[in-house]
Amino acid sequence: MGKAVRLTLFISFILLSAGVQAQVRAVKITEVEKMIAESKTPLIINCWATWCKPCVEEIPYFIEETNKRNNQAATSDSVSLVLVSLDFKESFPDAIKNFATKRNFTAEILWLDETNADYFCPKIDPKWSGAIPATLFINNKTGYRKFYEEQLSHDELKAEMMQLLK
Repeated sequence: MGKAVRLTLFISFILLSAGVQAQVRAVKITEVEKMIAESKTPLIINCWATWCKPCVEEIPYFIEETNKRNNQAATSDSVSLVLVSLDFKESFPDAIKNFATKRNFTAEILWLDETNADYFCPKIDPKWSGAIPATLFINNKTGYRKFYEEQLSHDELKAEMMQLLK
């Protein structure tokens, strides 16, 4: 094993041992819309909440698969994963941050500072009823856009990522 590989492993171990502290930023739906419209790389927006068991079960798959892809790909071919929390206001930021840190969530975490689902849901996808988990896969370069209003299995996520990256 080369020096560079050993150094990378050592630094990774130190960061994991120190516990990566999740950051949670409040956003309005207009910022999420802008993020979707302006994304230069494939983007996955996953809407979830700490109290949603199916959401919490699928997030590790999303993190694992995007990390795998991004470790193998050039920066221009990377996939962005954004976890958009729909938790209640009293959970922001501490409860969400603590929850994500405890579970080693390494993706970007946003808290949606909106209360009217009839307003914000159609801005993610016109068919979205508001149920979670809900995930939008978007690749502006290819025009690819797919929305799911259900929990995805690990295999379903892998298959969807292959479509996203075509």
